Amino acid sequence: MPLYHKQGKFPSKRHTQFRQADGSLYHEQLFGTIGFDGMSSLLYHINPPTAVSEIRAAKDVAPKIAVEKNMTARKLISYDVIAKSDFLDSRVTLMVNNDVHIGVAAPSQSLTSYFYKNADADEMLFIQRGTGKVRTMFGNIPFQFGDYIIIPRGIIYQIDFETTDNKILFAESFHPIYSPKRYRNWFGQLLEHSPYCERDYVLPEDLETHDEKGEFVMKIKKEGMLHELVYKSHPFDVVGWDGYNFPYGFSIKNFEPITGRVHQPPPVHQTFETSAFVICSFCPRLYDYHPQAIPAPYNHSNIDSDEMIYYVEGDFMSRNDIGPGYMTLHPGGIPHGPHPGTYEGSIGKKGTEEYAVMIDTFKPLKLTEEAMKIDDGKYYKSWVG
Repeated sequence: MPLYHKQGKFPSKRHTQFRQADGSLYHEQLFGTIGFDGMSSLLYHINPPTAVSEIRAAKDVAPKIAVEKNMTARKLISYDVIAKSDFLDSRVTLMVNNDVHIGVAAPSQSLTSYFYKNADADEMLFIQRGTGKVRTMFGNIPFQFGDYIIIPRGIIYQIDFETTDNKILFAESFHPIYSPKRYRNWFGQLLEHSPYCERDYVLPEDLETHDEKGEFVMKIKKEGMLHELVYKSHPFDVVGWDGYNFPYGFSIKNFEPITGRVHQPPPVHQTFETSAFVICSFCPRLYDYHPQAIPAPYNHSNIDSDEMIYYVEGDFMSRNDIGPGYMTLHPGGIPHGPHPGTYEGSIGKKGTEEYAVMIDTFKPLKLTEEAMKIDDGKYYKSWVG
């Protein structure tokens, strides 16, 4: 996301002396991706961000694959995933490929007893239920129902929930997550035809600066392992930073749908993209206004992508027997479309109040053992009538 932001204090010139009140230097850290070629920020720490005092045992958290090669349309009941108190323990991965891991979480307590970072993947957290704030080394991001939180890889964070009934859809992307290219000009500003603009982003605020020494547990996810390290100083000891690489929020309710005289294809709902998959937002919108329009989507073939839809809220006009928290998977290679009765039934209707999140991957998704526990087993028959 090519948007400049800053918090706190920092020197007027990068890579120059910046001293604390006692005369000692603040510790500069370049926080970037793709070597020195991607988005980056410069942070200034009170203490060195490198002081590891202990390395504890690592835990294998790689998802267990149940269906390696899938050609079955599926419906998963994600609310059947059991809530757990710990944030990481509550995360259940359901669908995976080499580019993205998709799952849900139902944490009942805040993540405050340790710090967490994903060293492999950018994270997208979609808040289905719950309120609170994500606390990071860049500042805090408040969230509520309908918010996307984008956390670039390597960012240290905790989560404070104000609620106990929390439900999250997550995607771990092994490619950077950006706004769609077609919505940006040559240097990155969102254009006039974009369905949202920079004003809609929720940027980090209320930078916390903790000058504390002791034992601070950090859990780091990398290559399917969860490593536990102990740091000598508090990870949130940043006095200031500036740059382009930082976490941010965006509400699905700030996405402005693109409509037309006839039915518009799914790319008009695109909200984020990577080189390997896209994330789309289906939001309340007016239907097509051609006098002969059919508002329900036409049948279409998923030849080159798998389509996962997470149903958030509202009346899902092209689907029968669907409710909030349900997830459908339409695999590449076979067509899918509106359920029986919904195609004809949509004619004459003026709009929809639905919210849903769609992730289309360019490589097939494998299903985990946890996914099969919440698969209804009969969704593929739902077009028979």
